[in-house]
Amino acid sequence: MTERMQFVDLDWLNANFFCMAACPVHTEAGRYVALIAEGKYREAYHVARRPNPFASICGRVCAAPCETACRRGALDQPIAIRALKRFVTERFGVESMIDLEKLKEVFGNSVKKNGMKVAVIGGGPAGLSCAHDLALLGYEVTVFESQSVAGGMLRLGIPEYRLPRELIRLEINAILSLGVELKLNSAVGRDFTIADLKKQGYEAVFIAIGAHKSRDLRIDGVEFDGVFRAVDFLLNVNLGYRVELGNKVVVVGGGNVAIDVARTAARQEKTEVGHVTEVAEALDVARSAVRFGAKEVHMVCLEDWNEMPASKDEIDEALEERIQIHPRKGPHRIIGKNGKVTGFETVDCVSVFDEQKRFNPKFAENTEKNIEADTVIMAIGQTSDLTWVKPADGIELTPRNTIKVDPETLATTAPGIFSGGDVSFGPRNAIDAVANGKKAAQSIHSFLSGRHADSVSVSLSEHKVEIVVANTKQFKREWGYEKRQRVPIPVLPIDRRIGVAQIELGYTEEQAQQEASRCLHCWENTIFNEAGEETGSECILCGGCVDICPESCIDLVVSDRVEADESLHAELRDRYDIVIGGATEETVGSVMIKDEDRCIRCGLCAMRCPVGCITMQSYSVSDLPAEQAGTMRIE
Repeated sequence: MTERMQFVDLDWLNANFFCMAACPVHTEAGRYVALIAEGKYREAYHVARRPNPFASICGRVCAAPCETACRRGALDQPIAIRALKRFVTERFGVESMIDLEKLKEVFGNSVKKNGMKVAVIGGGPAGLSCAHDLALLGYEVTVFESQSVAGGMLRLGIPEYRLPRELIRLEINAILSLGVELKLNSAVGRDFTIADLKKQGYEAVFIAIGAHKSRDLRIDGVEFDGVFRAVDFLLNVNLGYRVELGNKVVVVGGGNVAIDVARTAARQEKTEVGHVTEVAEALDVARSAVRFGAKEVHMVCLEDWNEMPASKDEIDEALEERIQIHPRKGPHRIIGKNGKVTGFETVDCVSVFDEQKRFNPKFAENTEKNIEADTVIMAIGQTSDLTWVKPADGIELTPRNTIKVDPETLATTAPGIFSGGDVSFGPRNAIDAVANGKKAAQSIHSFLSGRHADSVSVSLSEHKVEIVVANTKQFKREWGYEKRQRVPIPVLPIDRRIGVAQIELGYTEEQAQQEASRCLHCWENTIFNEAGEETGSECILCGGCVDICPESCIDLVVSDRVEADESLHAELRDRYDIVIGGATEETVGSVMIKDEDRCIRCGLCAMRCPVGCITMQSYSVSDLPAEQAGTMRIE
């Protein structure tokens, strides 16, 4: 018999699904990692792909907040979740060249259209993710993209050595295969307005135009030839236009964009062809030309090594590729001759933030130094071009030059118009943009369902989650899993990192299974019962579980030795009829305390218990139709 009860405590979910809670789109990373360890790659792909229309891309460039939250990191190093996602997508994702009809395995049969039209402005990860989910809900979606190619900053900002262009094209084609219409070279404010879309019958609009405008650096010399803005530089390079860099390049900035600029400049080569062309078929490593580039690249940033906003891995790889990084240096002026850049003058940075933790850099006087340069590229931040917004649109902007939205629904101040991604929250990671797109799709669906209560009919039910709790009768972990070291992700040797050659090579099957086997299985927990489920006997306070625990995370103490705040006192008393601290002779007892953060889910305590009072139970998340969502099932 299956018992079903209402589940409302979201804190419980966050506490037991660390990596899932950290993922902006709530991918069950632990679940697909465990499936990889079992060799169930198709099932692992389904788990990774269902919540994320850009699973293949995220397997290569995601910032992987799930790894930051991974509990294995407290023991040694977190699981290489992103690399494992790439492993399964290479076998069953769009890059595997499996027919797009295979998407039906993930999402079921084709969706019946409901006749309602939605416009998405912007073909980046936020806009395309919104279009993806709306198409699955039955809407007729049109994506308007201002550039000649779709993909947003995935396509125009991320260098090809990190993200193959063919992979982007395949991922987008999978979304278009759901019936989404894409209109290129269609810019809001230039080719159409919000009012035009309403006249064309679009009942809702999602704005996701990104932040493709570089911020300016206000110092002397920015007008010289040879001064570029980072977004403009990457856009031109990624569209295949020739960019004259000279031999010495200085990149100003310490974020990931600055790192991308510096590494792109360093990876270009001289060629007799003398022009730059885009590599269209990256998966086949078919290059038609290599880039003309610099011999010496410097990166100047305000922050010290431990303060740089760029990830440590990105910094380490830049240093390996001989990028010269100058920390604690600020821009003073750009030096030039005859209107052309000849150098970049820095000044020592004393501090980046003030006492209130606000960005307010201070510089030391008389510390100017010059770096010879042919080109200076400024990577100091991005913003959006919102000059097209008119008062009649009813869209309110913020002082930060972003579109004001309700963070819960992404609704703007104009009815039926939603906004998300960088244009509303500033530049962030691609996975955050994907999450925004998915949230907008649900908000638009709710908005239009309210307006068409009698006519809405979609073939894909809105799915939420169900928590399945199951006793693990034969719980067993592979011997020595807790001692295994993280498997390094294979990379291309330094001397072969030229042109668009990809750096990461990906795991082999053996490496992937070995890395996946390190997972601690946070969803499997020790459950302490007053009486054994099978034997019916009560805990005999033998302390065997305490003695056998390899991490010393279990303790058995007399209740009057336990201290707790008033809220915990009240919860234990009211919910469990337990009294701790200051116990009388009538209430004195023992308390079992477990440190969940240190527990490695080995299950030895359950095996050791002589009366069966400790069991291992696993938790999993499965999809539920909306009418049954928000429940816990105990099997």
